[in-house]
Amino acid sequence: MENLYITVAYRLSAIVDGKKEMLEEAPASHPFQFITGLGYTLPRFEQEIMQVEKGGHFAFTIPCADAYGERDEENVHQVSKSMFTGPDGQFDSENIFTGNIIMLNDPEGHQFYANVGEITADQVTLDLNHPHAGKDLTFEGEVIEKRPATNEEISQLVTAMSGGGCCGGGCEGCSGCGGDDEDGCEGGCGHCH
Repeated sequence: MENLYITVAYRLSAIVDGKKEMLEEAPASHPFQFITGLGYTLPRFEQEIMQVEKGGHFAFTIPCADAYGERDEENVHQVSKSMFTGPDGQFDSENIFTGNIIMLNDPEGHQFYANVGEITADQVTLDLNHPHAGKDLTFEGEVIEKRPATNEEISQLVTAMSGGGCCGGGCEGCSGCGGDDEDGCEGGCGHCH
């Protein structure tokens, strides 16, 4: 199967507490770019987008089970605040604050993301669930580009997926986890697709 380079502008929302809540946006001025067949996006997202031609609009919902699954409260942990103190003994409040997504390493060297929750005098709550776990995700938008991917584009994305950068160069300044940057990179790096 041919790998396709696809660019989409979209709005992602979910029903939260009975109300439609916008979760992220990748506008046409800063669209989400991906290559099919590399496992970079949710399989259901890729499947839905593959059915839309360049210039076409889409609106679909990915059920929780086909997105990030249900929340698992066993993935919420309390850790000692001392884990986040520097050599000077000071707590790293610049990076460790409620709502921030941080990268951690396990003893085997595997990297994973955690959402920082409540911070008390001596503990930090870390949530290892995906931020959109437990939600049905609704995508609405337009396919801006859809064409065969070049070998260079595939190589760049593979490098980005293995920790060598963000989106093959399409997302300067992004943290690589879908976080915001000063240019409005929110969601444009594909962490929710």
